[in-house]
Amino acid sequence: MRPGDRIFKNLTTGAGIFVVILIGLIGLFLLLQAIPALQANQVSFFSSVWETGDSKNLRFGIADLLAVTVATSLVALVIAMPVSLGIALFLTQYAPPRLARPFAYVIDLLAAVPSIIFGLWGLLFLAPVLEPVAQWINDTLGWIPIFGDGNIAPNIRSTIFTAGVVLAVMLLPIITSLTREVFERTPTAQIEGALALGATRWEVIRTTVLPFGKAGYIGASMLGLGRALGETIALSIILFIPVGRTFDWSVFDGGATFASKIASNYAEFNDVTSAGAYIAAGLVLFLLTFVVNFAARSIIGDKKGD
Repeated sequence: MRPGDRIFKNLTTGAGIFVVILIGLIGLFLLLQAIPALQANQVSFFSSVWETGDSKNLRFGIADLLAVTVATSLVALVIAMPVSLGIALFLTQYAPPRLARPFAYVIDLLAAVPSIIFGLWGLLFLAPVLEPVAQWINDTLGWIPIFGDGNIAPNIRSTIFTAGVVLAVMLLPIITSLTREVFERTPTAQIEGALALGATRWEVIRTTVLPFGKAGYIGASMLGLGRALGETIALSIILFIPVGRTFDWSVFDGGATFASKIASNYAEFNDVTSAGAYIAAGLVLFLLTFVVNFAARSIIGDKKGD
Protein backbone atom coordinates (compact mmCIF):
# COMPACT_ATOMS: atom_id res chain seq x y z
CA MET A 1 0.00 0.00 0.00
CA ARG A 2 1.30 3.43 -0.91
CA PRO A 3 2.18 5.81 1.95
CA GLY A 4 -0.52 8.28 0.87
CA ASP A 5 -3.17 5.55 0.87
CA ARG A 6 -2.02 4.32 4.27
CA ILE A 7 -2.17 7.82 5.74
CA PHE A 8 -5.63 8.44 4.29
CA LYS A 9 -6.89 5.08 5.57
CA ASN A 10 -5.56 5.78 9.07
CA LEU A 11 -7.08 9.27 9.10
CA THR A 12 -10.52 8.06 8.02
CA THR A 13 -10.42 5.13 10.45
CA GLY A 14 -9.37 7.44 13.25
CA ALA A 15 -12.15 9.89 12.39
CA GLY A 16 -14.73 7.09 12.55
CA ILE A 17 -13.40 5.81 15.86
CA PHE A 18 -13.34 9.35 17.25
CA VAL A 19 -17.01 9.88 16.40
CA VAL A 20 -17.99 6.60 18.10
CA ILE A 21 -15.96 7.49 21.19
CA LEU A 22 -17.42 11.00 21.29
CA ILE A 23 -20.99 9.69 21.16
CA GLY A 24 -20.18 7.18 23.90
CA LEU A 25 -18.69 9.91 26.08
CA ILE A 26 -21.77 12.09 25.61
CA GLY A 27 -24.00 9.21 26.67
CA LEU A 28 -21.76 8.47 29.65
CA PHE A 29 -21.80 12.13 30.71
CA LEU A 30 -25.60 12.26 30.57
CA LEU A 31 -25.87 9.05 32.59
CA LEU A 32 -23.44 10.17 35.29
CA GLN A 33 -25.11 13.57 35.62
CA ALA A 34 -28.58 12.01 35.77
CA ILE A 35 -27.84 9.38 38.46
CA PRO A 36 -28.01 11.75 41.51
CA ALA A 37 -31.39 13.10 40.38
CA LEU A 38 -32.72 9.62 39.67
CA GLN A 39 -31.65 8.51 43.13
CA ALA A 40 -33.38 11.53 44.71
CA ASN A 41 -36.55 11.09 42.65
CA GLN A 42 -39.52 10.26 44.89
CA VAL A 43 -41.88 8.96 42.17
CA SER A 44 -41.57 6.53 39.29
CA PHE A 45 -39.40 7.77 36.44
CA PHE A 46 -42.18 6.64 34.09
CA SER A 47 -44.91 8.67 35.79
CA SER A 48 -46.52 11.87 34.47
CA VAL A 49 -45.46 14.10 37.38
CA TRP A 50 -42.89 16.86 36.89
CA GLU A 51 -42.04 18.88 40.00
CA THR A 52 -38.39 19.87 40.11
CA GLY A 53 -38.57 23.28 41.78
CA ASP A 54 -37.49 21.88 45.15
CA SER A 55 -34.29 19.89 44.82
CA LYS A 56 -34.99 18.23 48.18
CA ASN A 57 -38.35 16.95 47.00
CA LEU A 58 -37.79 15.92 43.40
CA ARG A 59 -40.79 14.33 41.69
CA PHE A 60 -40.37 13.82 37.97
CA GLY A 61 -41.36 11.32 35.31
CA ILE A 62 -41.03 11.21 31.55
CA ALA A 63 -44.32 9.54 30.52
CA ASP A 64 -46.03 12.68 29.21
CA LEU A 65 -42.83 14.11 27.73
CA LEU A 66 -42.22 10.91 25.80
CA ALA A 67 -45.84 10.70 24.61
CA VAL A 68 -45.98 14.33 23.44
CA THR A 69 -42.58 14.06 21.74
CA VAL A 70 -43.57 10.95 19.81
CA ALA A 71 -47.09 12.19 19.02
CA THR A 72 -45.91 15.55 17.68
CA SER A 73 -43.23 13.92 15.54
CA LEU A 74 -45.63 11.32 14.14
CA VAL A 75 -48.22 13.96 13.22
CA ALA A 76 -45.49 15.88 11.40
CA LEU A 77 -44.27 12.74 9.63
CA VAL A 78 -47.76 11.68 8.54
CA ILE A 79 -48.23 15.09 6.90
CA ALA A 80 -44.71 15.59 5.53
CA MET A 81 -44.07 12.15 4.00
CA PRO A 82 -46.78 12.11 1.30
CA VAL A 83 -46.31 15.81 0.50
CA SER A 84 -42.54 15.36 0.16
CA LEU A 85 -43.02 12.27 -2.00
CA GLY A 86 -45.38 14.16 -4.31
CA ILE A 87 -43.01 17.11 -4.60
CA ALA A 88 -40.01 14.86 -5.31
CA LEU A 89 -41.90 12.95 -8.00
CA PHE A 90 -43.14 16.17 -9.58
CA LEU A 91 -39.65 17.69 -9.70
CA THR A 92 -37.98 14.57 -11.12
CA GLN A 93 -40.65 13.08 -13.38
CA TYR A 94 -43.08 15.76 -14.47
CA ALA A 95 -41.69 19.29 -14.16
CA PRO A 96 -39.58 20.69 -17.03
CA PRO A 97 -35.98 21.56 -16.06
CA ARG A 98 -36.68 25.32 -16.23
CA LEU A 99 -39.30 24.92 -13.51
CA ALA A 100 -37.74 22.08 -11.54
CA ARG A 101 -34.49 23.85 -10.70
CA PRO A 102 -35.88 27.08 -9.19
CA PHE A 103 -38.67 25.16 -7.48
CA ALA A 104 -36.11 22.84 -5.90
CA TYR A 105 -34.07 25.83 -4.72
CA VAL A 106 -37.13 27.32 -3.03
CA ILE A 107 -37.84 24.03 -1.22
CA ASP A 108 -34.20 23.79 -0.11
CA LEU A 109 -34.28 27.37 1.20
CA LEU A 110 -36.89 26.34 3.77
CA ALA A 111 -34.09 24.53 5.60
CA ALA A 112 -32.32 27.88 6.11
CA VAL A 113 -35.24 29.49 7.95
CA PRO A 114 -34.49 29.62 11.72
CA SER A 115 -36.76 27.48 13.86
CA ILE A 116 -37.78 30.49 15.96
CA ILE A 117 -39.26 32.06 12.81
CA PHE A 118 -41.28 28.90 12.20
CA GLY A 119 -42.46 29.03 15.80
CA LEU A 120 -43.61 32.64 15.59
CA TRP A 121 -45.24 32.02 12.20
CA GLY A 122 -47.01 28.96 13.56
CA LEU A 123 -48.33 30.69 16.66
CA LEU A 124 -49.30 34.08 15.21
CA PHE A 125 -50.41 33.18 11.68
CA LEU A 126 -50.91 29.47 11.15
CA ALA A 127 -52.69 28.66 14.43
CA PRO A 128 -55.61 31.07 13.78
CA VAL A 129 -55.92 29.74 10.22
CA LEU A 130 -55.91 26.12 11.40
CA GLU A 131 -58.38 26.71 14.23
CA PRO A 132 -61.53 26.26 12.06
CA VAL A 133 -60.01 23.12 10.51
CA ALA A 134 -59.11 21.73 13.91
CA GLN A 135 -62.57 22.57 15.24
CA TRP A 136 -64.24 20.80 12.31
CA ILE A 137 -62.08 17.71 12.82
CA ASN A 138 -62.87 17.74 16.53
CA ASP A 139 -66.61 18.15 15.95
CA THR A 140 -66.79 15.57 13.15
CA LEU A 141 -64.33 12.93 14.30
CA GLY A 142 -64.33 13.64 18.03
CA TRP A 143 -65.69 10.15 18.71
CA ILE A 144 -62.23 8.86 17.74
CA PRO A 145 -59.95 9.26 20.79
CA ILE A 146 -57.06 10.85 18.88
CA PHE A 147 -59.41 13.60 17.63
CA GLY A 148 -61.28 14.06 20.90
CA ASP A 149 -61.24 17.07 23.20
CA GLY A 150 -57.73 17.73 24.41
CA ASN A 151 -56.45 18.66 27.82
CA ILE A 152 -56.51 22.38 26.93
CA ALA A 153 -60.01 22.43 25.38
CA PRO A 154 -61.66 24.62 24.16
CA ASN A 155 -58.36 26.32 23.18
CA ILE A 156 -57.24 24.29 20.18
CA ARG A 157 -54.57 26.61 18.81
CA SER A 158 -51.47 25.70 20.84
CA THR A 159 -51.86 21.97 20.40
CA ILE A 160 -49.99 18.97 19.04
CA PHE A 161 -51.99 19.35 15.82
CA THR A 162 -50.68 22.87 15.19
CA ALA A 163 -47.18 21.94 16.26
CA GLY A 164 -47.26 18.91 13.98
CA VAL A 165 -48.22 20.99 10.95
CA VAL A 166 -45.40 23.45 11.65
CA LEU A 167 -42.96 20.59 12.11
CA ALA A 168 -44.15 19.07 8.83
CA VAL A 169 -43.23 22.29 7.02
CA MET A 170 -39.82 22.16 8.68
CA LEU A 171 -39.30 18.56 7.56
CA LEU A 172 -40.30 19.16 3.92
CA PRO A 173 -36.87 20.36 2.69
CA ILE A 174 -35.05 17.47 4.39
CA ILE A 175 -37.25 14.66 3.10
CA THR A 176 -37.88 16.24 -0.30
CA SER A 177 -34.24 16.99 -1.09
CA LEU A 178 -32.93 13.54 -0.20
CA THR A 179 -35.82 11.77 -1.92
CA ARG A 180 -35.35 13.88 -5.05
CA GLU A 181 -31.66 12.99 -5.18
CA VAL A 182 -32.47 9.29 -4.95
CA PHE A 183 -35.19 9.41 -7.61
CA GLU A 184 -32.88 11.26 -10.00
CA ARG A 185 -30.48 8.32 -9.83
CA THR A 186 -32.99 5.82 -11.16
CA PRO A 187 -31.19 4.04 -14.05
CA THR A 188 -32.15 5.68 -17.34
CA ALA A 189 -32.16 2.29 -19.07
CA GLN A 190 -34.96 1.08 -16.82
CA ILE A 191 -37.09 4.16 -17.47
CA GLU A 192 -36.52 4.07 -21.23
CA GLY A 193 -37.20 0.33 -21.29
CA ALA A 194 -40.54 0.81 -19.53
CA LEU A 195 -41.49 3.63 -21.90
CA ALA A 196 -40.50 1.50 -24.90
CA LEU A 197 -42.87 -1.21 -23.71
CA GLY A 198 -45.71 1.29 -23.75
CA ALA A 199 -45.88 2.14 -20.05
CA THR A 200 -47.52 5.40 -19.03
CA ARG A 201 -45.67 7.94 -16.92
CA TRP A 202 -47.38 6.71 -13.76
CA GLU A 203 -46.58 3.08 -14.63
CA VAL A 204 -42.93 4.07 -15.09
CA ILE A 205 -42.95 5.69 -11.65
CA ARG A 206 -44.70 2.70 -10.05
CA THR A 207 -42.51 0.02 -11.63
CA THR A 208 -39.08 1.68 -11.75
CA VAL A 209 -38.73 4.93 -9.80
CA LEU A 210 -40.51 3.98 -6.59
CA PRO A 211 -38.94 0.48 -6.25
CA PHE A 212 -35.50 1.95 -6.87
CA GLY A 213 -35.91 4.86 -4.48
CA LYS A 214 -38.04 3.42 -1.66
CA ALA A 215 -35.05 2.72 0.60
CA GLY A 216 -33.79 6.27 0.18
CA TYR A 217 -37.26 7.67 0.73
CA ILE A 218 -37.67 5.76 3.99
CA GLY A 219 -34.18 6.77 5.08
CA ALA A 220 -34.96 10.43 4.36
CA SER A 221 -38.20 10.14 6.33
CA MET A 222 -36.39 8.64 9.32
CA LEU A 223 -33.82 11.44 9.14
CA GLY A 224 -36.72 13.88 9.20
CA LEU A 225 -38.18 12.04 12.19
CA GLY A 226 -34.90 12.46 14.05
CA ARG A 227 -35.04 16.18 13.25
CA ALA A 228 -38.59 16.38 14.57
CA LEU A 229 -37.79 14.57 17.81
CA GLY A 230 -35.15 17.13 18.72
CA GLU A 231 -36.93 20.33 17.66
CA THR A 232 -36.84 22.83 20.50
CA ILE A 233 -37.59 26.53 20.01
CA ALA A 234 -40.51 26.28 17.59
CA LEU A 235 -42.35 23.83 19.85
CA SER A 236 -41.52 25.88 22.95
CA ILE A 237 -43.32 28.82 21.34
CA ILE A 238 -46.32 26.92 20.01
CA LEU A 239 -47.21 24.27 22.58
CA PHE A 240 -49.23 25.27 25.63
CA ILE A 241 -48.43 23.34 28.80
CA PRO A 242 -51.61 22.62 30.80
CA VAL A 243 -51.41 22.82 34.58
CA GLY A 244 -52.60 19.77 36.47
CA ARG A 245 -53.63 17.88 33.30
CA THR A 246 -51.97 14.84 31.74
CA PHE A 247 -51.66 13.79 28.13
CA ASP A 248 -55.02 12.41 26.89
CA TRP A 249 -53.76 10.90 23.61
CA SER A 250 -55.47 13.48 21.44
CA VAL A 251 -53.88 15.62 18.73
CA PHE A 252 -55.66 18.55 20.37
CA ASP A 253 -53.74 18.11 23.61
CA GLY A 254 -51.15 20.56 24.84
CA GLY A 255 -47.96 19.57 26.58
CA ALA A 256 -44.21 19.66 26.23
CA THR A 257 -41.63 17.58 24.39
CA PHE A 258 -38.29 16.60 25.89
CA ALA A 259 -36.48 19.39 24.07
CA SER A 260 -39.05 22.13 24.70
CA LYS A 261 -39.31 21.18 28.39
CA ILE A 262 -35.57 21.45 28.86
CA ALA A 263 -35.36 24.76 26.96
CA SER A 264 -38.23 26.42 28.79
CA ASN A 265 -36.91 25.55 32.27
CA TYR A 266 -33.24 26.41 31.91
CA ALA A 267 -33.52 28.71 34.96
CA GLU A 268 -33.53 25.62 37.20
CA PHE A 269 -30.10 24.54 35.97
CA ASN A 270 -28.34 26.50 38.70
CA ASP A 271 -29.16 23.62 41.05
CA VAL A 272 -27.20 20.47 40.23
CA THR A 273 -29.85 18.05 41.44
CA SER A 274 -32.72 19.78 39.66
CA ALA A 275 -30.64 20.04 36.50
CA GLY A 276 -30.07 16.30 36.75
CA ALA A 277 -33.79 15.72 36.19
CA TYR A 278 -33.61 17.51 32.86
CA ILE A 279 -30.39 15.72 31.99
CA ALA A 280 -32.20 12.44 32.65
CA ALA A 281 -34.92 13.54 30.23
CA GLY A 282 -32.22 14.45 27.73
CA LEU A 283 -30.71 10.99 28.14
CA VAL A 284 -34.04 9.41 27.19
CA LEU A 285 -34.21 11.64 24.10
CA PHE A 286 -30.62 10.67 23.30
CA LEU A 287 -31.55 6.97 23.46
CA LEU A 288 -34.77 7.56 21.52
CA THR A 289 -32.84 8.98 18.57
CA PHE A 290 -30.63 5.89 18.61
CA VAL A 291 -33.70 3.65 18.47
CA VAL A 292 -35.07 5.63 15.52
CA ASN A 293 -31.78 5.44 13.64
CA PHE A 294 -31.44 1.72 14.35
CA ALA A 295 -34.98 1.13 13.08
CA ALA A 296 -34.24 3.19 9.97
CA ARG A 297 -31.09 1.22 9.22
CA SER A 298 -32.99 -2.04 9.68
CA ILE A 299 -35.79 -0.95 7.36
CA ILE A 300 -33.37 0.28 4.70
CA GLY A 301 -31.42 -2.97 4.95
CA ASP A 302 -34.58 -5.03 4.48
CA LYS A 303 -35.64 -2.91 1.50
CA LYS A 304 -32.25 -3.29 -0.15
CA GLY A 305 -32.45 -7.00 0.46
CA ASP A 306 -35.72 -7.10 -1.47
